[in-house]
Amino acid sequence: MEQLIQIYTNRKTSFAATAAALQKKYNYYSIIRLLTFFAAIGLGIYLFAEYWQIAIGYTIVFLIAFYRFMLWHMKIKEAEVHHSNLANINDYELSALDYETMQFGSGELFTNPEHPYSFDLDIYGDHSFFQFCNRTSTAIGSQRLARYLGQTATIEEIKARQKAVKELSEKLDWRQHFQAFGLQTQDELKHIDLLKKWLEDEPYVSNSAFYKAMLYFVPVWMLGAALMFIYVQPWELSLLFLLLPGWIMRKTVERVNKTHLRTTHAEKTLAFYAKLIAHVEPETFESEKLKQIHQAFAHQDHSASKSIARLSYIIGQLNMRYNAFAALFNITVLWDLQWVYRLELWKTEQKAHLPKWFEALAELEALISLSTILYNNPDWTFPEVGDYPHFHANELGHPLISPKKRICNDVNIPTSGHIKLITGSNMAGKSTFLRTVGLNIVLALAGAPVCAKRLELPVLQVYTSMRTQDALHENTSSFFAELKRLKFIIEAVEQGANIFFLLDEILKGTNSRDRHTGSKALIKQLIEHKGAGIIATHDLELGELEAQYGGALENLRIEVEIQDGQLHFDYKLKKGVSESFNATILMQQMGIRIDEKI
Repeated sequence: MEQLIQIYTNRKTSFAATAAALQKKYNYYSIIRLLTFFAAIGLGIYLFAEYWQIAIGYTIVFLIAFYRFMLWHMKIKEAEVHHSNLANINDYELSALDYETMQFGSGELFTNPEHPYSFDLDIYGDHSFFQFCNRTSTAIGSQRLARYLGQTATIEEIKARQKAVKELSEKLDWRQHFQAFGLQTQDELKHIDLLKKWLEDEPYVSNSAFYKAMLYFVPVWMLGAALMFIYVQPWELSLLFLLLPGWIMRKTVERVNKTHLRTTHAEKTLAFYAKLIAHVEPETFESEKLKQIHQAFAHQDHSASKSIARLSYIIGQLNMRYNAFAALFNITVLWDLQWVYRLELWKTEQKAHLPKWFEALAELEALISLSTILYNNPDWTFPEVGDYPHFHANELGHPLISPKKRICNDVNIPTSGHIKLITGSNMAGKSTFLRTVGLNIVLALAGAPVCAKRLELPVLQVYTSMRTQDALHENTSSFFAELKRLKFIIEAVEQGANIFFLLDEILKGTNSRDRHTGSKALIKQLIEHKGAGIIATHDLELGELEAQYGGALENLRIEVEIQDGQLHFDYKLKKGVSESFNATILMQQMGIRIDEKI
C-alpha cells in the first residue's frame, strides 16, 4: 500500500508541476499574441496607405501565419488541461486507496430492486462496488461496466476478460492518459440512441438525383441573382431567383429537422470519443480480447478516430443552422442540405462500423475499470472458474471494507442441494458475510479479481433476499414484498441450474412461530430442488434441521463475546449454532433500563 501511495503521490506532483509550467507558457504567449495582433494591424494600415499591392500579400501571409500561431497556442492550453486532469486522476486514486470514492460515478442510474442480486449486494449507487471500481468517462462505458456487474459471463468470456484486465493493470501510464482524455467527455445514452436511430434512417438527399443536382445548381443560380441585382434594372426581378431555393427548403425542412434532431447533440460527444480512440489506435496489446478491441478500430485506410472526428465536424456544420446568418446560407447555397448530403455519404461508408466502434470503446472502458482495481489491490487474485461442484475460498474478504478492518474467512460450500445456515447475534456480521460471498461471486463471474487468497467456483446465478421494502406504488407491505421475492427465488431454483441464493432473516415480518414453520418449509423445498446457498437467521431452532438432512444442511455461527461488560466482535466463521446474545447488552448501552437480571 505504501508503494502505491508513493507512486500516485509522485505522479500527482509531477503532472501538476508540468500543468503549472504549461499554464505559465500559455499566459506568456497570450501577451505575445495580443501584441503581435495589434502590431500587425498597425503595419497593415500603413502598407495599405502607401503600398496597397504589398499590403494585400502581407495580409494573406499574416492571416495564415497568425492562424497557425493560434493553433499552436491552443495546443499549449490543451496540454495544460490534460496534465491537470492527470494530476487530478492521481489525486482521486490516492483517495480511493483510503476507500473514499465519491469522486467517481455511482451508477445510481442502474439501480433496480427487482434485479436478482444487485440491490442487496450494493452493486450500484453511493458507496457501491460500481463506484469503487468505476473509472469510465463515457456513458456507454459506464453502461458496459454496469452490465459486467449485473450479468453472468460465460467461462470463455471470463477467462478472456481476466487476461485483458491483467494486461491493462500493467499499463498505468497509458491507462491514466486515456482517463485524462476522457475526463472532458460530455455524453448521454439518449443522444447515442438517437444517433443509432439516424443510422437506420433512409437517406433522402443522396438518393435523389434532383436534390444532388440542386446542391451544385442553386449556388450558381443565386450568383446569377446577385449579378442581376447589381447590374440589371429593375433589380426587383432578381428576387424571383429566391423562389427555387425557397421551394426546395420548404419541401425538405421536415426531414432536415428530423436528421438534425437525431444528430445535433452528438457533435461534442463524437469529438471526445475520437480523442479516446486516437489514444488507443497506436497501442499494441497481447491478450486476445484487447486485440479484438484494437482490431475493431482498424478500418481499411481510415482510422476510426479520424472517421468519427469527421462525423463530428459534419454535424457541427449542420449545427450552423443555429447561426444568425443561417437563413442567408440556406437561401444561397442550401447549407442544410449540403451537410445532410455529407452526413448521408458518411453513413453510407461507415454505417456498419460506428456501432462496433461504440461497442469496442465501451468494452475497453469497463476493462480499464477492473484493471485499476487489480492495480490498487495487488493482494487480490483471479478466481478459477470452471466445472467445480463447490464454491471454495481461502481468506475471503469484503471488497468494500478497508484491509485495516477487513476480516477474512475460509468458505467451502457445495453448489448443488446444500445450505449453510448461519446463526449469530445482532451486529455479529452475518449480513456482511452474505454480501462478502455474493459480491465476490459477482466479481468472479464478471472477469474481475476477487478479494481472496484463492477462489474456485462454477458459473452461478446469484439470487438474494436481504433488503425488502414497502412498495407504496403497489400498496404492498414489506412482508408481502419479501414473500414475492422468495417466490421469485424458489421459481429460479426449480427451473434453473447452479442457482446460488443468499437469504437474510427470512420471514422477519411475522411472528416467531410462523417464521419458524415457514422457514423450515422453505429450506426443505430449496434442498429438494437442489438449490444451494446461505441463510442467515436468528432462529436458533432451525439448527436442529442439520441432523435431518444428512449433510445437505450445515450449521455455522458468528459469535459475539462479552468481555468486561463490552461486546467483542471477531466476525470469524465457526461450526455449530450460536450461543451468544447481545440485544439486551446493546439496549443497556443505549440507556434503556432492563429490569430483569441478565
